Amino acid sequence: MQDPYQTLKISKTASTEEIKSAYRKLAKEYHPDLNPGNEEVERRFKEISQAYQILGDPEKRKRFDRGEIDASGQETPWKGGFYQQQAGPGFRAKYARSSTGDSFSADNIFSDLFGGRGWARSGPHKGEDVSYSISVSFLDAAKGATKRVRLADGKTLDVRIPAGTEDGQQLRLKGQGRPGAGGGASGDVLVEVNVQSHPHFTRKDRNIYLEVPVTLQEALLGAVITVPTLYGKVSMKIPPGSNTGTTLRLKEKGIAGRGSEKAGDQYIKLNVVLPDKPDQELSDFVKNWGQTHGYDPRRAAGLTEGDER
Repeated sequence: MQDPYQTLKISKTASTEEIKSAYRKLAKEYHPDLNPGNEEVERRFKEISQAYQILGDPEKRKRFDRGEIDASGQETPWKGGFYQQQAGPGFRAKYARSSTGDSFSADNIFSDLFGGRGWARSGPHKGEDVSYSISVSFLDAAKGATKRVRLADGKTLDVRIPAGTEDGQQLRLKGQGRPGAGGGASGDVLVEVNVQSHPHFTRKDRNIYLEVPVTLQEALLGAVITVPTLYGKVSMKIPPGSNTGTTLRLKEKGIAGRGSEKAGDQYIKLNVVLPDKPDQELSDFVKNWGQTHGYDPRRAAGLTEGDER
């Protein structure tokens, strides 16, 4: 199996954030759901997931760097003249190989170590957690959804994406990780959610933001227009005299609240847009109007000549 650093295309001095960023980038590129039926992509995705399981865990990374585990996460029985054996949670012992090269029994070593009583594991211990990532649409993350995902080992799971899930949020699926030992519980699956951007909506906390173009007539005279929300289209009233930058609120049309928490709002920012090709009548009207109704918006904004400091 390829070195996990090479698999993630990072250096051995990479920081935790650099490792995470590299994994997320490659996982998106080689996700089987985005490349159905491509066996080479699926094989590559498994390698990427395995590499992150080692380098994304600080303790496993240290053990790999010391040569105590290999690229698949398995113990390396012999390393530099030492024998390594895990004897339970938090316990690792190293034993010197005989200088004469004679073979020996692990049972004999543990018998000597524990005063002839033999050796036994310290009881059941939980299996390892498995890290995974999925990509979901902006709307699914905002409103909630259930996604069926396939793990690197081929196992499929239905993952519930709670309403309001944020980019980078981690979901825990208890008992879906690697089997425990000695009767211990299985580990968990940790699913990092990557939320895709939306062409129109943006989010801050539980509020949703949207820019909406309006005509000169709608802004000047007021109007009722239809705008999209997370939950479908709604009618919204534009007050007369609105301008580019005018922001209106649709109450509780943002991310749904949890428990006693209130839902967020949706904020609509207006952009006044002229016709693609203003006709002569409009141009003549504005020219004549400006001769007797001139105004200077730059002065109001403090941008007139000579105001610079």
